[in-house]
Amino acid sequence: MSSLQPISFTHYLAAKKTVDDRALNRHVWEALANRVRSAGRLRVLELGAGIGTMVERAWEWGLLTGEVAYTLLDADAACIAAVPERLTAWAKGRGIEAERLGERRLQLRGGARRVTLDFVAADALEFAQRDHAELWDMLIAHAFLDLIDVPAALPHLLALLRPGGLFYFTLNFDGVTTFEPVLDPALDAQIERLYHETMDRRIVNGLSSGDSRTGRHLFTHLLRAGATILAAGSSDWVVFPGPAGYPANEASFLHAILQTVENALHGYPELDAAQFAAWIAARQEQVERAELTYIAHQIDVLGTVPGGEAG
Repeated sequence: MSSLQPISFTHYLAAKKTVDDRALNRHVWEALANRVRSAGRLRVLELGAGIGTMVERAWEWGLLTGEVAYTLLDADAACIAAVPERLTAWAKGRGIEAERLGERRLQLRGGARRVTLDFVAADALEFAQRDHAELWDMLIAHAFLDLIDVPAALPHLLALLRPGGLFYFTLNFDGVTTFEPVLDPALDAQIERLYHETMDRRIVNGLSSGDSRTGRHLFTHLLRAGATILAAGSSDWVVFPGPAGYPANEASFLHAILQTVENALHGYPELDAAQFAAWIAARQEQVERAELTYIAHQIDVLGTVPGGEAG
């Protein structure tokens, strides 16, 4: 196994924010923004919200412009617990007023914008099957759907939206993982194939929980669930070294990706253990020398559920 210090999940989520910022499809984002700019009070639910980076982005990119009730949901209690402090520090650095309204609630204010955040630690599917007094106007799932059984979960998730509500599903992995430069063509191809195979075979709590081609399959799943797709486009992660090396904390992001690949394939019977260990070590050294380029193909999708005019 790797000799590098393991990178925590919250550290990984923070390190990938700049990667996500570049990756998100701006055509799809603008289509979403155009739908909600004239909305009055907006109710937003984000699944797999992590440490709250989408809230930061939605404020900074002008998506949250008025009165917004925003629920952040994640099954990882440690992530949810980290959000209020992170967002309070983020707001302070931008002149945004942040007020704690309890252990699980925070309000952000700036000009005409008032965003009230509620933090919920829960499994998304279990949450979706609860009774809710109100439904949401917008459902966000960022880098999340490829971790669940989409055909089984999607009807329950879309049922959280009011008639005509919007869904914004982003960074849905779609079957391409590339590391450059090539080390060994045959070994590189084998590692990519087996890594994707682990996604297709993933079982969590006895249930299928992944699909290495979620992005392309999502179109069919959504249409079968009765949804309408309004916009879609690629949102590839592309991480490469510039003249000053990797931007921000993206070297840590790359190390985390390599740790994920290593953990997924550790002890895999089809893979020679010594060859794989040497491959991981060589890739980590490439990161340290600012030589590794990493690409992952993903797709963003915006759509609406029946029953009214969205936004």
